[in-house]
Amino acid sequence: MLWYKKSHVILLFIVVFYNKEIAMVRRYEIPILLVCLFFVFSCVIVFSQLAYAHCDMMDGPVIDAAKKALDTGNVNLVLIWVKHEDEGNIKKVFENTISVRKLSPQAKEMADMYFFETLVRIHRAGEGAPYNGIKPAGSDMGLAIPEADRAITDGSAEKLEKLLTTAMHEGIEKHFREVSEKKGFKAEDVKAGREYVDAYVRFMHYIEGVFEAAHSEAHGHYEEK
Repeated sequence: MLWYKKSHVILLFIVVFYNKEIAMVRRYEIPILLVCLFFVFSCVIVFSQLAYAHCDMMDGPVIDAAKKALDTGNVNLVLIWVKHEDEGNIKKVFENTISVRKLSPQAKEMADMYFFETLVRIHRAGEGAPYNGIKPAGSDMGLAIPEADRAITDGSAEKLEKLLTTAMHEGIEKHFREVSEKKGFKAEDVKAGREYVDAYVRFMHYIEGVFEAAHSEAHGHYEEK
């Protein structure tokens, strides 16, 4: 599909641009604080997009609910994914889709896709996220989000907790090892001192991020009035 190709091109551009920006930072030796701020800001954007992207995949929970709604004729299965004020719009598109998909297999395919796109677009608008098309099934979402879905399905968070604690442990060990290896620099070696400061700041930001994530409220979709 055309929108799939566009999304891949956009993602590639972001990755290339991001790598070039980091290279320029190192080349011109922008103060370490600015490098760290840029890194943290970029991570926030990347991980936020990963979380949002979960709902605009062909095998994501929103379209899965849409398929079940169309097959059963029960629009309530998708209304839970949109805000109350958007119910009327979704119901109208749902009814039109039910009517059109009866005409032919081709009409069914086109009508279903239109309903999927409308539902996902309105859902993401409710989250305050942009709509960039529907991503293909099987898109890489990393390990955490699929495992979180499995935990809900299985009724147990044991494997999810193990995944997260292992990742956290590895991250702490990595950053701690880096800062420990660099802390014994000589006073006259400014370059080595800067490398230590860089490792120190990254270690502190990592620890702070992990701690705040563990004690903060998760971002919700929206408040119902």
